[in-house]
Amino acid sequence: MKDVCEPPTALPRSLLVLGGTSEIALAITRRLIARRTRTVWLAGRPSLALEQAAESLRALGADTRTVAFDALDPGSHDAALGKVFAEGPVDMVLLAFGVLGDQAHDERDPARAVQVVQTNYTGAVSAGLVAGRALQSQGHGSFVVLSAAAERARRSDFIYGSSKAGLDVFAQGLGDALHGTGVHVMVVRPGFVRTRRTAERPPASLATTPEAVATAVELGLRRRSETVWVPGALRLVASALRHAPRALMRRLG
Repeated sequence: MKDVCEPPTALPRSLLVLGGTSEIALAITRRLIARRTRTVWLAGRPSLALEQAAESLRALGADTRTVAFDALDPGSHDAALGKVFAEGPVDMVLLAFGVLGDQAHDERDPARAVQVVQTNYTGAVSAGLVAGRALQSQGHGSFVVLSAAAERARRSDFIYGSSKAGLDVFAQGLGDALHGTGVHVMVVRPGFVRTRRTAERPPASLATTPEAVATAVELGLRRRSETVWVPGALRLVASALRHAPRALMRRLG
């Protein structure tokens, strides 16, 4: 329950993570537990990894539960998220699921490319609308979306990048739709994040870490920001790339 006279910038006591095995999401969750969060729901496909993630958070003192959630099954999202909100108010929903795909392979296999888009965009739209409606009904809460710094298509990952760009625009629109309802929507745009999932990819400039993203998310919540870039210098890079000629973008790869 929310404290009486609790400031609107307070960090969440209860948290629902959509994508409960994400390294970035778990880093954010650990930081929030260290500050204020006491109840955590990890939503994801039932697996040993999901249970291990939940156990690691319990060891930090959080009441942690799991809920079955499949981004590729939008028809189940109402029931899955409804189960969580039926237990009591949720102060924050973190949308953190997604797949990188394999650009070279996916270009040759449209079915795989479609699965990347359905996971990163279609599944997120469905879950986002369900979560947004639930937060609006209770009259408060934050909806935090892990997007990507993908304002321009790159030859090397335009399938993944286009799905994240679509998610980013959707999240901005959802924030506008929920403005004035008591629900705060925050879009987080990290650059290349060094995780186990990206370990085999070549290093990138302005690369960041899950812990740095977690720090930026906490600061964004305290400031009630609508957009957070990680690292902050990416905002300037994105601004320059937004106006770069197509020929230059092709050479950048």
